[in-house]
Amino acid sequence: MVSNTPPLESATPLTQQAFKDALMAKGQFYHLHHPFQQAMAQGELSKVQLQGWVANRFYYQLIIPQKDAALLANCPSAAVRRQWVQRLLDHDGDQDDEGGIEAWIALGQAVGLTREELVTQEHVLPGVRFAVDAYLNFVRQASWEEAAISSLTELFAPEAHQSRLDTWPTHYPWIDEQGYRYFRKRLSEAQRDVDHGLEIALDICTTAQRQARALEILQFKLDVLWSMLDAMTLAYQLDRPPYHTVTNERVYHRGLGAHSLKGVLNEA
Repeated sequence: MVSNTPPLESATPLTQQAFKDALMAKGQFYHLHHPFQQAMAQGELSKVQLQGWVANRFYYQLIIPQKDAALLANCPSAAVRRQWVQRLLDHDGDQDDEGGIEAWIALGQAVGLTREELVTQEHVLPGVRFAVDAYLNFVRQASWEEAAISSLTELFAPEAHQSRLDTWPTHYPWIDEQGYRYFRKRLSEAQRDVDHGLEIALDICTTAQRQARALEILQFKLDVLWSMLDAMTLAYQLDRPPYHTVTNERVYHRGLGAHSLKGVLNEA
């Protein structure tokens, strides 16, 4: 269903409540409603398909602390930085918490993947990589305020985490219980992040132009998440992975960020 939210073309800004409602209305485009996610919730994915989702989503998990670090680097407000830095620690971990990345690796192992398969990114599809990289590059180049607004898909994330906790044990009983740590962890962290991100958006977006820009940024982030699942649908549900017409091998690159050509030549 297409949103009935009117376009913000006039000079008159929405009230704070109406703007919040417009942001929340974007939830209808959240990737929870993608056919791939719907099939997952209904127990229709095979083990290989579920493994593909976990492996590709891991690449997204890897860049979350990087995008948070980029936002922090661009933010001149110590008060904002003190709050936002917790997101980075949530994923990278500290002395008291393993962090979200390690929890996702545990999920990968619970569905039958190895740590090496995840870390080497051998299953990450080019379409997923390009979408995720676009998000990271946006945050690096944007103002910290726009970067914060791009994180507002977290408004809809708790429902997705809860859905997996509710449906996976029934539909995929072969998954080790320890694999659910990430979803449980994020349920407790998500509301804090939602409150902070929404507070920033409502405080900053007080003109019609800023509100329209914020809605467009949120749609961009929704596009990133939806595009990731489009790539996975082609590869795992339609059996049309990259280069399927010429080879059965995974010949696509595994990311160019880890080693530059200069570094490789120096190693040689």
